[in-house]
Amino acid sequence: MKTTAWLLIAFFLLIGLSACSDESRDFTWYEPGTYKGDQDPLLSKDLHQDLNDRLKKGQTDR
Repeated sequence: MKTTAWLLIAFFLLIGLSACSDESRDFTWYEPGTYKGDQDPLLSKDLHQDLNDRLKKGQTDR
């Protein structure tokens, strides 16, 4: 019985450690108020102004 328990503990320990990896992760650092993505070709100046107007109209009544 003890052998089975130790084998189960070893098995779950190995499974748990296999989730850890040494590969590097890529992080994207953002700065507040700065959009660093690609420009949206569908967002024209007129549409952008319309969206800003709708936002101001909807937010100023609160």
